[in-house]
Amino acid sequence: MRLTTPTHYHKFQCLASACPDSCCKEWAVQVDPQAAELYRSLPGELGDRLRQVMQEEDGDTILALEADGRCPMWRDDGLCRIHAQLGEAALCDTCRDFPRLRHDYGDFVELGLELSCPEAARLILHERKYEAATTQIPGDAPPEYDAEAMDILLRSREVALRFLEDTTYSVGQALAVLLLYGYDVQNELDGGEPATLVAPFALAEAARLTEHGSVGDILEFFQSLEILTPTWRQRLSAPSPAPWTEEFRALARYFVARYWLQAVSDYDLVCRVKLAVVSCLVVKALGGDVIDTAQLYSKEIENDADNVEAILDGAYTSPALTDKKLLYLLTQAQ
Repeated sequence: MRLTTPTHYHKFQCLASACPDSCCKEWAVQVDPQAAELYRSLPGELGDRLRQVMQEEDGDTILALEADGRCPMWRDDGLCRIHAQLGEAALCDTCRDFPRLRHDYGDFVELGLELSCPEAARLILHERKYEAATTQIPGDAPPEYDAEAMDILLRSREVALRFLEDTTYSVGQALAVLLLYGYDVQNELDGGEPATLVAPFALAEAARLTEHGSVGDILEFFQSLEILTPTWRQRLSAPSPAPWTEEFRALARYFVARYWLQAVSDYDLVCRVKLAVVSCLVVKALGGDVIDTAQLYSKEIENDADNVEAILDGAYTSPALTDKKLLYLLTQAQ
């Protein structure tokens, strides 16, 4: 079985009490059955406290948050009571794995980091080139996908990732080309001609297709989604646009690396490419430090499956997210 790991994956180390944010607040932690059984069996003060704060919700066990949004296991020094007293092995899967990602396609696996962690965001967005190593690991599971579709997606994703490193084009131009390339790849997935990425032709086509769009309309769409923190609500209502910087190329590569292959599940690549483009536009519109804003964006959007699904649906249904309006914002409103 092939295992693909990006270079930044092994560089990650939790900042613990030095973290400027925390995965120990504002998220109700889902506890896997094995950990829940352990926690219910623990003696002493820690066990009593865990049994008090574990709740059943929609068939899952969660650690209910405190009134101030903190995990009840989060100590004042920023460390976890469970980890401190019992070690890392006693953590539930959610806490032990975050912010690590694992995408298992049967005969190959891809690892990654979630942008919603501040340290992971720093590692991801400081990269100027996406690099990953592939190794063989034990296991020989059958593929869980359409082999022809996956071949198209793997090949086209590599083209997209390498193109996003080309500084010949501005970030906005690169994202416009990416959007149109997504349609070419979609056509190939649907049985059409092999997709090609020819940036000058794509930009000429983008210029022909533009229709005036508004970032304000996109932010209004995002205000209709589920909102986790007051900070996010305030940021959406008071944008402070930033210029395109090299961090946005890395941000686009992150979304491409994470979501492109997921189109093998439903043969719909376009909505995922638009997710990448719209995400970059929103982070740019909100301004501030790019890494901080991108991390908050991911915390609010990527860690809420309903929000991601709403954007994927909105790629086709929202008047704010039409191709022509996005192309305008990428190529005309620099």
